[in-house]
Amino acid sequence: MTEDNDEALFQEWDDHKSAMMTQILGKEHDMVMHAIIPYAIAGGLDLYYFPNGIPGTAIATKELFEAPGEGSSNIVFDTYELVMFTRHRLSLDDAKDKNTAFGRAHYGINAILNCIAPYSAQATLNPNETCEFPADMETVGGKCLIFDAYRPESEHSEFGLLAIIEIHRSEMEFARKNGGKKLIDKLKKSGYYPYTDLERPAVV
Repeated sequence: MTEDNDEALFQEWDDHKSAMMTQILGKEHDMVMHAIIPYAIAGGLDLYYFPNGIPGTAIATKELFEAPGEGSSNIVFDTYELVMFTRHRLSLDDAKDKNTAFGRAHYGINAILNCIAPYSAQATLNPNETCEFPADMETVGGKCLIFDAYRPESEHSEFGLLAIIEIHRSEMEFARKNGGKKLIDKLKKSGYYPYTDLERPAVV
């Protein structure tokens, strides 16, 4: 197979993946936050924005794999990308201004995604599992997370979105004791799912 054929196949899959993400998250914004150094050579992630689905903004990756069957996977998805949600409306003018609500949310989401993305290539991250960053890590130190399969079409799919939700420490301890699904159910019942904003009371 020639290099041109390889590139055409990668582009075809990328277009297909983008279409599936739009189906799940709503119409994608036409602006992308490109990293200065590409993720493929140990740089940062490009961030993709979906402000037309549920209220607020979904921020997702598209670089965890380039073809079916290659890249991050778990018990639900053969391959997946990451997504995080904030209730704040998209404001790219404020994305790098931590004095704004969207800027603070964007800063935290960007940091978490850039830590979890390379980790997902080495570890299996399954829905309902929790994760805690070491306290001494810059920006994300001490943050607690839970993962969930976001709107899967079936029990097992070729492709999907793994939602990362930042949670309170008491919620993480509850999930570890009682199971992540019970925490996810509580977040949904309280109307806090799938948002990562912590300007809310803990559900436990």
